[in-house]
Amino acid sequence: MKHLPNLISTLRIAGSTSLLFCNVKGWPFWTLYALCGFSDILDGWLARKLHAESKTGAILDSVADIIFVVCCAARLSQVFEIPVWLWIWAGVIVFIKILNQVSVLVVLKRFCFPHTWANKLTGILLFLAAPSVFWSVNPIAIVAAIATFAAAQEGHVIRTKRLF
Repeated sequence: MKHLPNLISTLRIAGSTSLLFCNVKGWPFWTLYALCGFSDILDGWLARKLHAESKTGAILDSVADIIFVVCCAARLSQVFEIPVWLWIWAGVIVFIKILNQVSVLVVLKRFCFPHTWANKLTGILLFLAAPSVFWSVNPIAIVAAIATFAAAQEGHVIRTKRLF
């Protein structure tokens, strides 16, 4: 049972990559999208409930989150016009997160993806806002603002070594 949260994260990676082969405007895409999103909540909850939290599990969860976001962005960008300024903003956020990882590698000699409240809020809001691309990118822009704060906060947490 202690491996169940990591199994769910691994299944989220498989489900996320499967999104690349689904029609964005069809129910299979959005069903798989919802399952991947809810599995993100489930794996963390189960890890705490089963006392199965681990550094490996936290990294696997973060990698699954990254793959989910990348696959969704890749798929949605093929169907919907996403403004250049939003891509640039997303690039800045990714750049900050890469700097955070370089920082933690230098300081702690390992990878670490802090699960701060701002990062969790960003994930939830991005999950809820992604379907809005059918109508407007404005909700995604709001999430980008929160994600920018979350990335900066993550860097602060890493640099002050308040990781756990």
